[in-house]
Amino acid sequence: MSKFFTLVQLRYFGTVARLENMTAAAAELNVTQSTLSSAIARLEDEFGASLFTRLSSKGLRLTPSGKRLLMGSQAFLEEADLLYQAVRDEGEALAGELVVGMYSPLAPFKAPVILQEFEAAHPHVKVSFHEGDQESLRQALLDGVCELALMYDQGIGAEFDRRVLERIPPHILVPAGHPRAATPQVPVSLLDFVDEPLILLDAKHTREYYLDMFSQLGIRPSIRHVVSGYETVRSYVARGHGYSLLNQRLSSDLTYAGGSVVPLEIIEDLPPIEMSLVRPIGAKPTRKSLAFEQVCIALYGEGSGANHSTSVRADRFS
Repeated sequence: MSKFFTLVQLRYFGTVARLENMTAAAAELNVTQSTLSSAIARLEDEFGASLFTRLSSKGLRLTPSGKRLLMGSQAFLEEADLLYQAVRDEGEALAGELVVGMYSPLAPFKAPVILQEFEAAHPHVKVSFHEGDQESLRQALLDGVCELALMYDQGIGAEFDRRVLERIPPHILVPAGHPRAATPQVPVSLLDFVDEPLILLDAKHTREYYLDMFSQLGIRPSIRHVVSGYETVRSYVARGHGYSLLNQRLSSDLTYAGGSVVPLEIIEDLPPIEMSLVRPIGAKPTRKSLAFEQVCIALYGEGSGANHSTSVRADRFS
């Protein structure tokens, strides 16, 4: 049985889903709230399902049916825009908005570089990054807040497809005055640091990743401080509070608090972190998100000068 809904209704729905508030959505769309409510009601009638849960004090939340409609409608609306451009002979230059999830510790390293390359290739697309920890990004993907996310591999479940862009090995970080800092080119053993105070980066999954390294070697670290910020960890190390384990390396050894840090290669074969592009399974990607994916592959994938790229369930991802 055919269903009848309009592009306008879908666009209205997408705005309400993004803002989670009918009044705010009506103001952004420059329509009356009754017009907007009527459009959403007609969509719900056509699909025979509630698209939002009405919360008395917290606005609206997408239902499971609403989440599925949001993920499916993004690519559908983009195709409609491209059809309009084709009829008007305006070419198929990508345009519109794209929201990409970004694991917060990665953002300072990756977001500016990716944005510069993407904007040069697709100047009519407005990209915004939704930063968060691993858990909040998983939920943002499932809720349709962002189409894809650049994040680490920890905690990614079977409901997601991912493309591994880069494998980043761990390293030990010591202050510039540490005895080992005098020969930074010489790999060190994590076993040699077991009695020194550890500054542990405290992020869900990441914390367990680092602690598992000690377990693999049959040792227990002497944790002195547990810190949630990447740059805070570096500053603690630079000021002599201990050493740390990290993956991302900065081009500068200077820290915000003053003083320098020195990265040391680890001689043990410890597992790297995988930086991946992640999507929900079953979500049809828009051309904008596929273009973003290609920029990331060019920057960090195989042949880019970064570590090798590997596809995981790539037949479903691409």
